[in-house]
Amino acid sequence: MSLMKSNQKKGNDWQTLKRVIKLALPFKNLFFLSLGLGILVSIVTPLRPYIIQLTVDNNIIKQNGKGLEMMGLILLLTLVTEFLVKYLFGLHSTKLGQTIMLDLRTKLFNHVQTMRLKFFDKTPVGIITTRTINDIEAINNIFSEGIINIVADVLTLIIVIGFMLFINWKLALVCLTTFPIIIYATYVFKEKVRLSFNDVREKVAQLNAFVQEHISGMRIVQIFNAQEKEYKKFEKLNHEHFVANDKSVLYYSIFFPTVEVILALAISLLVWYGATQVMNNVATVGIFTSFILYLNMAFRPLRMLADKFNTLQMGIIASERVFKLIDTNDKIEDNGKLAPKKINGNIEFKHVWFAYNHDNFVLKDISFQVEAGKTLAIVGATGSGKSSTINILNRFYEINKGEILIDNINAKDYSLTALRSYIGTVLQDVFLFSGSIYENISLKNPNITKVQVIEASKLVGAHNFIMELPNNYDYNVMERGATLSVGQRQLIAFIRVLVYDPQILILDEATSSVDTESEILIQNAIQKLVSGRTSIVIAHRLSTVQNADKIMVLDKGEIKEIGTHNELIQLENGYYKRLHEMQFQSAEFA
Repeated sequence: MSLMKSNQKKGNDWQTLKRVIKLALPFKNLFFLSLGLGILVSIVTPLRPYIIQLTVDNNIIKQNGKGLEMMGLILLLTLVTEFLVKYLFGLHSTKLGQTIMLDLRTKLFNHVQTMRLKFFDKTPVGIITTRTINDIEAINNIFSEGIINIVADVLTLIIVIGFMLFINWKLALVCLTTFPIIIYATYVFKEKVRLSFNDVREKVAQLNAFVQEHISGMRIVQIFNAQEKEYKKFEKLNHEHFVANDKSVLYYSIFFPTVEVILALAISLLVWYGATQVMNNVATVGIFTSFILYLNMAFRPLRMLADKFNTLQMGIIASERVFKLIDTNDKIEDNGKLAPKKINGNIEFKHVWFAYNHDNFVLKDISFQVEAGKTLAIVGATGSGKSSTINILNRFYEINKGEILIDNINAKDYSLTALRSYIGTVLQDVFLFSGSIYENISLKNPNITKVQVIEASKLVGAHNFIMELPNNYDYNVMERGATLSVGQRQLIAFIRVLVYDPQILILDEATSSVDTESEILIQNAIQKLVSGRTSIVIAHRLSTVQNADKIMVLDKGEIKEIGTHNELIQLENGYYKRLHEMQFQSAEFA
């Protein structure tokens, strides 16, 4: 059973390696140039000991000064050639790895951007970060330090052994008797380090996920005074990472001295048997000298091969993870062809059912209509399905049953890019990127000018507070807009939507977390935003939606009531009336 698993694993490794090599196809000229230079390195390098052998035997022993000058010049040219070839090989193999890494990382990030939100709901950000940064770096090492270097080292080893056998096969066989030992030691080392490196990669991914999550949620950690508990969790993860690394360090500290001892043993055999041959005139001093160099050349690739095989193995393991992410087809289908520049903005839900997980429906048989230019307010208790309604309108999630129509056309018939360009959304938790206010509003869209941004800011009443900030519109808001208040971030989100000029506007709890002064500003901004646009407004505060053309009440994923504020407030034992009375009583009590 274990043998079958082992064979299957090796088969998978080969399949992965083939796929990795295919990554070099767009850069095949660079790949073959690197491979050719690697082969040239393996040919040029073993020439040096042979030249030294001829120099010793034909010139130094025979005291041939003229010949010694010539051989010295040849040796110098060989060294210069070896240097240039190795330099070019290192340069181009590294460039190949970097080029492939650049291309793959860009493709992976682009792929991640197309994933549906459900994927991000179940995948920690730290894991995606590890795949995009660390694992692709390991794939880079396959080309810059792995596969081509292994080919060059193996070929160098074969040519070196070939030279030794050609020069003196008996002496060569005596010296090479230690090779089975070093090959076995290399294999054991490779397997042990492979397992430890795999463990290291897992621990790095866990650390990245933990740090990402806890830095993002540091406010909660400090609010609940949980620093000590979280510190202990991190300390445990960090220690596991240390232990995994410590194992690989142990294997290296054993392997490299072992190689040196075996090399010393091989040289001892050379001295014992080679000296006897020299004294018996079977071998020359030049051969003896060259064999010392050849043994060092033979052991160097063997010493490095184990490390390079592990680099290759780690790259294959990382590749499997990256390819698994690339092969994850968790995307919204984008088969729509319609992309009109403008739409009227009629929205209709027809018997829509939706579940995040299988049949656990959060929306059940939802049917309603919003006429172009009108405003629909959605209210209800937490978990009633309000946010789910707007998520499926944007097609962040796919519905299970029913239809969503925009201008009497199924939303799936529009291209995804076009559909989302028609809809502007302001969420309760506004996300701002590191950068200036202007960049956060325009999202670096070259078609949006600073003049447009300033006009939109004045329209929503945000221009004054922006002008009071250092550097005004060039003020750096830092990550997630931490240096701005909730209300200020909300106003920036309104400006962002306004400059993109969508035909449909969605406001999700836009005033639920702001103070009274900010709420007044935001309410004024909302009035400007909804004017002439089809709008869906989700709110907990019923006072903010009383002027909506229609109010829809959701409860446990079902529509309970639809009507105007005046109509719903008059319904005996109505859901809206009860919600309104509860909020009114809470306000009176406060």
